[in-house]
Amino acid sequence: MAVTTVVAPAPAASLKRLYLVRFAFAVVWAGLLFTTAKELGPLAVTLLVIYPLFDVVAAVVDYRATRSRVLLLNIAISLLTTVGVAVAAASGIPAVLRVWGAWAIVAGLVQLVVALGRRGMGGQWPMILSGGISVLAGGSFIAMAGAAEPTLGNAAGYAIPGGVFFLISALRLGRVK
Repeated sequence: MAVTTVVAPAPAASLKRLYLVRFAFAVVWAGLLFTTAKELGPLAVTLLVIYPLFDVVAAVVDYRATRSRVLLLNIAISLLTTVGVAVAAASGIPAVLRVWGAWAIVAGLVQLVVALGRRGMGGQWPMILSGGISVLAGGSFIAMAGAAEPTLGNAAGYAIPGGVFFLISALRLGRVK
């Protein structure tokens, strides 16, 4: 009986590692933000700035592996969001939620486009779903900004399903059916 080894293409292997790192980051980040979700203290602001900055780094790694030009847009949007969140933090949670929501919408659309283009690579349905959900969540963040007592808890909750989608995609990547 012959043993057959299936080797994933280099971009798929690189994306798998990246997706696993993104899962771990999202879970740890969400756990930390949950502890400070009711107020916009120094730790919460730092976490809120780090998240889109981490997205920049992840998009650069992804771009180097795949050369998907749409990721350049994601890099620019996430850099703007990093600055936007830092500035919005001086105005309070509603302003942060508006910036976060706008970013979730645009980043979700980018993720959707990238994942649709990678369908042949396998493991992209979770990314397609995540992109669509991000667009919807972005709208809800903007709406929540007008609540009587908005909190950052939903931003933390937003990261967990996104991380889980990255985990599922990593486990499925390279399996084309």
